[in-house]
Amino acid sequence: MTAPPLPQVQTFFDPATWTFTHVVHAGAGTACAIVDSVLDYDPKSGRTRTDSADKVIDYVRTHGLRTQWILETHAHADHLTAAHYLKSRLGGRIGIGEHIRKVQKVFKGIFNLEPGFRQDGTQFDHLFREGEELRIGELTGRVMHVPGHTPADLAYHVGDAVFVGDTLFMPDVGTARCDFPGGDANALYASVRRILSLPGETRLFMCHDYPPDGRSPAFQSTVAEQREKNIHIHDGVGQEQFADMRTKRDATLEMPVLILPSVQVNIRAGEMPPREDNGVSYLKIPVNAL
Repeated sequence: MTAPPLPQVQTFFDPATWTFTHVVHAGAGTACAIVDSVLDYDPKSGRTRTDSADKVIDYVRTHGLRTQWILETHAHADHLTAAHYLKSRLGGRIGIGEHIRKVQKVFKGIFNLEPGFRQDGTQFDHLFREGEELRIGELTGRVMHVPGHTPADLAYHVGDAVFVGDTLFMPDVGTARCDFPGGDANALYASVRRILSLPGETRLFMCHDYPPDGRSPAFQSTVAEQREKNIHIHDGVGQEQFADMRTKRDATLEMPVLILPSVQVNIRAGEMPPREDNGVSYLKIPVNAL
């Protein structure tokens, strides 16, 4: 019996938001999934660009890939997703976890969104359940619900690779914050330990990196490396110790620069809010709400 192909991963880095977008496939001419895309956004002018997404599109087309999935690990608070734009150019289905409904409900209230905004996740093409099988052409994976950073975080486990979203960072950076609405440090501990129960050689692909001085941005680690070296949650760190550290650390962190515009777009699968009667789409800035 022929062994299943191992996933090939091409990664793109957006230095403005420290975000990595991954394209996973089985080789030229096969199906692919795009994980955690970026729509460029200037918070000073409110203007968007598609430079980052266009690099992904060029790669997909150059290698003859068929876009099957445009995947979100969660509704990001630090960058806008390009999922809607990518789908318009490449096709494919936009997928996120089914618990996005909880996030939509919370932020519909915070932003007082239009009455017609749906809180059922139907802005996305597919809502993944815990343990659901994920097919990308010849590649087979499964979905892991890994709450903690938000209630709706997913990790995508494809072959020997896991796309961990914001649950984990590189070992010298640690783990994700848990102070956004619905975040839970105890839940994050359980989620990370679940990922780190996979075989040691499993490749872990980060969504972000915030490197210490002197280190270039990096996006790939392994389960073994994280268990040995992660500064927040290496082997031997217990749940109570982790939750105490995470809670105290989160209290010192500033809100991400793009949290207000990004969440409004990301809970809509990358679409902008409906245009108003002057033909312009607006993003809201709630005062003293977060």
